[in-house]
This record gives sequence, C-alpha cells and structure tokens, in this order.
Amino acid sequence: MKNIFKITLMCTALVVVGACTDLDEVLVGDVTEQFNGTEPSFGTFDGGGPGPADAVASAYNQLRESGSANHGGYWSVQSVSSDEMAVTQKGGDWYDGGIWIDMHRHTYGPTNGPVTGTWTAQYAAIGACNTSLASGDLDANQTAQVRALRAFFYMRLLDLYGRVKIVTTPGADAPQSTRAQVFNFVESELLGALGITNVIGMDLSSSPLATEHSQYRINQYAALGLLAKLYLNAEVYSGTPRWAEAAAAADYVINNGGYTLCDSGCSVPNPGKRPAVATDPDNLEGYAAVFAPNNKDNPEIIWSIAYDNVSGANMNFAQMTLHYSSQFTWNLQNQPWNGYSALEDFYNSYDDADKRKEANFIVGPQYDYDGSAILDYAATDGNLELNYTTSINELEPNASRKGGARLGKFSFRQGQRDNMDNDFPIVRLGEMYLIRAEGEARNAGNWSLALTDVNTIRARAGVPALASITADEFLAERGREMFMEVTRRSDLIRFGKFNDAWWEKPADAPFHNLFPIPQEQIDASGGTLTQNPGY
Repeated sequence: MKNIFKITLMCTALVVVGACTDLDEVLVGDVTEQFNGTEPSFGTFDGGGPGPADAVASAYNQLRESGSANHGGYWSVQSVSSDEMAVTQKGGDWYDGGIWIDMHRHTYGPTNGPVTGTWTAQYAAIGACNTSLASGDLDANQTAQVRALRAFFYMRLLDLYGRVKIVTTPGADAPQSTRAQVFNFVESELLGALGITNVIGMDLSSSPLATEHSQYRINQYAALGLLAKLYLNAEVYSGTPRWAEAAAAADYVINNGGYTLCDSGCSVPNPGKRPAVATDPDNLEGYAAVFAPNNKDNPEIIWSIAYDNVSGANMNFAQMTLHYSSQFTWNLQNQPWNGYSALEDFYNSYDDADKRKEANFIVGPQYDYDGSAILDYAATDGNLELNYTTSINELEPNASRKGGARLGKFSFRQGQRDNMDNDFPIVRLGEMYLIRAEGEARNAGNWSLALTDVNTIRARAGVPALASITADEFLAERGREMFMEVTRRSDLIRFGKFNDAWWEKPADAPFHNLFPIPQEQIDASGGTLTQNPGY
C-alpha cells in the first residue's frame, strides 16, 4: 500500500489548546511526498482504553479534562515555567500574544490565558468530584477514592496559586483560604481517605481504600504516594517541614505495595518501530517501557491517568513537540505543530550513557518510515534535511524551527492519531525512591543518606553509582528521572532555584513562585478573592 501525505508548511490555527493562533502565518508551500509502507498493526497492542466505567468514572475522567498531558493548561504552565523546556517563537508561529515567552521568563500576569485556564480546569474537576460525593450513590471505598481525587486537584491549586477557595459542596462558594489552610485540608482529606491520622506508625487495617493494584483507581498506595508528594513540599506550602512523614509514606509504598521498578526484563513491543530502520528496537525495556503507548499494567505504575487515542483523549505530546515533517517518521495521522523543545542545558545534564537520555529526547537527523532522510522544505539555513539540534538560537522572535531536542519520553506509535495512548503516571515507584531518599536526607541533615535510593535509580538508568552526593546533585538526578512528569517547577522552588537565571531567562523575584490569581476570577468574586502579593 502506498500512502500519500500532503504537508502544508504552515501552522494550522487551533482554538483553546491549539498549537498557535497566528492567522497571518505565511504559506511557504505545499509538498507532496510518497510514503511507502503500511500502517503497522500490533496484535498485542493495548493502550488501556478510557479506564473502568463505574460509579466514580465521571470524577476520574476529569484527570484527562484538566490539562494533565496536553497543550495549554496544567502540564504546560508547570513545564514551560521550569528549566526543562520552552515554546519558542518561530517568526509568526507560536507567538500567541507572548504567553509562552512570559511563562518561560516568569513575566506572567493575572490575565495570562494558560494561568486562567488552568485554574478554571481544576475547579471544574473539583466540581465533578463534589457532585459525585453528593450523589449518595458511592460506597465507602468509592467515597474515599473521590475524596483523595479531589484532594489531588486541590494539591495542584495549592502548588500553583496557594490561596484558593476550598469548595466541597456543589454550587456553593467559600472564603479564600490561606495556603497553610489549603495544605491542612489536603492532608486531612488524604489521611481521612486512608482511615488514619498520621503516616508515622500507621495502621491501615481499617482503611476503606483497597490494596489491590488498579492503575486507574486510587488504592492505599496511591493515596500514600500523594501524601509523600504533599509532605515533600510541606515547608513551601505551610512553613513547616515534614521530611519524616514524606519518607515514611514513600517507604511504606516501597516495602508493602508489591510494585517493582521496570528494569531489564520488563519490556513491551515497540509500537513506534520502523521495520526498515535497524536501529529501532523491537521492544522498549526498562525506563522506556514505563512511558510507552502500551504501558498499561506496567509494574512500576501505582496510579495513572488512562489515555486512549479514541475513547480517552487529551494527551498530544507528539503534536506539541514534533516538527511538521516528523509526520513521516511515525506515520502520524496529522501534521505536528512544532512547538515545545527541551533546553540545551537540561539535555546536557544527562551522561551520554544514561538510558534515560535516549528515552527522553529526540535529537539528530530524522528519517521516515522507510529510513530515508526527512526533508524540511521551509528550511532557511540551506540544509533541507531535518536535524534536531540540541541548541536553540533564541527564544524569540526567530527561533530555529529545528532547534532543540524534542520531547520523546512518552514515546509515539506508528499510525498515531492526534491523541496518544500512553497512560500518564501520577504516582510511580521510581519517584517513591527519590522521595524517601530526600526525606531521610533532609530530616537527618545528611545527604549521604540519599545515596542508596539514588543509586538504585541510577542503576536502572545504566550509569555508575555515586560515591557521594550534594543537594544540587540530588536535584539534578531527580530532574533526569522525572523529566516531563510535572515535578520540576515544584522541585526548583523547594531547592531555592526557581528564581535563578537560565537560558533566555534572567533572575526573577520570589513572588513568582506562586502564579497570580486569575484577574477574571477576582473580578467575578465580589471581593472574596484577593491577588497574590507582587502582582
């Protein structure tokens, strides 16, 4: 079978979550290429579907609707504001009123669209949880799950905006709470869902949450994982460190959950394989398998968001990051948008032997399904071959369309639609090792206590064990492991690095550690919402 793809070398204008909004982009030209081959069929492929259809499904579905892994919302504001990546302005392409430049440089204000949209999406999710809880149709286990799920959405608001309203009844309003009060609410809800009052010496024998592994539903270990994440940032959120509790919650998951790191021998068939390209592996193994399109039931994942290309939409990393012509590598249904790319310094923080480097990034010359060089007919540098450089010439106004390593951690499949099949981990065992390591080290004031767990993670990555470690080295290791998993902004804040200068971003003031309360929310609140300091 011979498929013919027509590439229009311009950015398609999209609404709300589209790649760009410049309707005046100049049409460079149409290129018609022949694609030889057929869309592969993987008999064992299972993207997982949209998750269970049960009494709590409507609440869980909000995980996909709240910007968790698509352009323009929660994932974007967390990631682009960090030193992981940028959305560069490529002429008239991706300017979008400067919102992504502001996000990168921390010059965002209360009218920034993604900041506003992220707030609205989290409250929509909380509303769905409140409706589910008020229905009277849930048993004790389901009630505990939705309480924990609602607490997770409040964790996002706590992290991003700090001072928010704690609304627990459908259609109700509430006064604005302090950040410490929001922290206390989230903690109490997660502890209540678990049926305990403290994670130190906990007894979960009466917990309404189950222990069975259910990747798309919250069990005891998922709730404890959320508590571990909450306690890790407790000093930032509440002013009081809770390192011992962070370590204890993570330790319980590691020792009692029955989950295992996906290492050698843990593999799935590679859905992105090009039969004519010998360097494409038949299988994805270890770290790469955790984030693959067929990562359902991965033994490392404790709780994840169920995405599916047909019935569970809103993960579109391939569209967000790939150059238009990379459509030919994966036989994509539609042309990508060429937006997001990794910062060179972050890419260079990996050792070349680190397996995570190959899994996380797409760099170098690009080839189509048949192994032929892909051409970029809009190239302005005289070189038509598509080659992703690790360097980016500038953030704006004329960034290279081929600049920057592309985001490949959540890998792509052949014949992929705009929406992806990869499930997105919220709690996974690899991070639990890192939380236990940091909690124990900080609690004792001795970073050497982190070495055992850090070296467990490094061994999986195929890099040598460390003999010693500092706080900065730990932060770098955590960054390498957790790339694209929306932890980097919070990690930089916790380590006092978020306001540092990095590529195309000057040092900025600490008030940017919280996003502004959206102005439209303040205007509509009748005086019950006030702005965060500095804005």
